[in-house]
Amino acid sequence: MDIFVSLILVYPAPTPSNEALMEGLRRAVAPYPHLAGRLAVDRSGRRSIHLNNDGVLVLDAEVPVDMASVVADCCFTATTEGLVPTPAFDHRCTEFSGEEDGCRSSSYSHPTCKIKNLTLRFTAQFVTELKARVGAPCSTFQCLLAHVWKKITAARRLKPDEFTQVRVAVDCRGRANHAVPPDFFGNMVLWAFPRLQVRDVLGWTYGGVVGAIRDAIGRVDAAYIQSFVDFGSLADVNREELAATAPTSGTMLCPDLEVDSSLGFRFHQIDLGHGPPSAFLMPDLPVEGLMTFVPSCSAKGGVDVHMAVAEGHVAALEHICYSLDERAKPKL
Repeated sequence: MDIFVSLILVYPAPTPSNEALMEGLRRAVAPYPHLAGRLAVDRSGRRSIHLNNDGVLVLDAEVPVDMASVVADCCFTATTEGLVPTPAFDHRCTEFSGEEDGCRSSSYSHPTCKIKNLTLRFTAQFVTELKARVGAPCSTFQCLLAHVWKKITAARRLKPDEFTQVRVAVDCRGRANHAVPPDFFGNMVLWAFPRLQVRDVLGWTYGGVVGAIRDAIGRVDAAYIQSFVDFGSLADVNREELAATAPTSGTMLCPDLEVDSSLGFRFHQIDLGHGPPSAFLMPDLPVEGLMTFVPSCSAKGGVDVHMAVAEGHVAALEHICYSLDERAKPKL
């Protein structure tokens, strides 16, 4: 998705001096020259980073707002040469838009109603009870995604025989052969696509939906990752222009969803010399159906789910989002 994503880190008082903050930033950036470079476009029209050491822009600004109340709300509002291997999987119709018959459609509509951003806050106790409903070992991410998929599908009032899928960002660092170090700088993410009919999302148990999610993620394995690398090499040799399937800002994904997770992000290590941040906040998401999972900034061990929802589905979602009834339906 070629859009700018803002992240806001809030640090507790007392505020360090500008000099101390700048020194902390210099130390943080030094191991990663990409951060001091500039975005560019290569000869094939693809995004790249020019490592020119131009530095990082730092702005000092004041905003007339009570930071304590903002943190309490936990949200901001912002208006190869040689032989080329043959790919083993079809990436042209998955990660990219293809012209061939049978390719997955990647056309998303522009919403006819306003998009509203919601933050759903799930406590550690809720997650524990939800995992118990699954009935088998599962991650916090998997069980909460199954839960939210059920609830937003019900709120959207989709037809039972309609298909709905979730585009799940999968971190490939530990899945590749050989594994990539955790501190690798760059985006090593591919997508998994759990896909079910609406009647199954709503009618299956939590365990069934979690199983569908787990199976889809499991297919993004070392063989699939290598196939994607091979596909990129082949496209380079053929000088092929590829169009991404990711939605653009302002579009509507319904009946589908897209999810990114920051639950494994090590926020406590973002220490610029005066302690770690006290909160992690996100501005508004620009695509209906897009959601992000982050550690809760208000409940220890909980999870905040930031979602962009069509205005017409908000009331129905809020009515059932905290219900553990697997087949709960919103009031008409």
